[in-house]
Amino acid sequence: MAQAKNSIGLMDTNNLEKLDLSKVAIIQTEWNDTIIRELVNGCESILHKFNCDIIAKVTVPGSVEIPFACRMIWKHFETKENKPDAIIVFGAVIRGGTPHFDYVCKAVTEGVLQLNMSLPIPVIFGVLTLDTEEQAWERLGGIHGHKGEEAAIAALKMIAAGRKWA
Repeated sequence: MAQAKNSIGLMDTNNLEKLDLSKVAIIQTEWNDTIIRELVNGCESILHKFNCDIIAKVTVPGSVEIPFACRMIWKHFETKENKPDAIIVFGAVIRGGTPHFDYVCKAVTEGVLQLNMSLPIPVIFGVLTLDTEEQAWERLGGIHGHKGEEAAIAALKMIAAGRKWA
């Protein structure tokens, strides 16, 4: 199992100082709101550190609704000057006793993948797929790092890459 200490480059922000005024939209789920709140708090702390503007924050019922909300956000901002440079999505799907977990995880993963292939901005996948709630806390400052912070850094790195390649 991957641990944060084995992925030091993930948290390297040395080349991101010139990303001031980047704009980000955040989509979060209502399910497992304590976990989601911590993911978003970690994300926002990094975005604020780099003077990013969170131009939209949308809450959806569950993870399956995330791709639709991403498309909705992009359509809303598409013709505006102040459009997002990235969208970051947060959810937490915890395995239960039925196959529902597998269907939800597959749907949100494939939906976000399709968005990354069709939208002109990156959609950063911050959906935790967990066997237990305890695993969430291992990923919110425990041995697996802080996935909210990592999602923000991934967004910043992808914004920088997009600007470089544009």
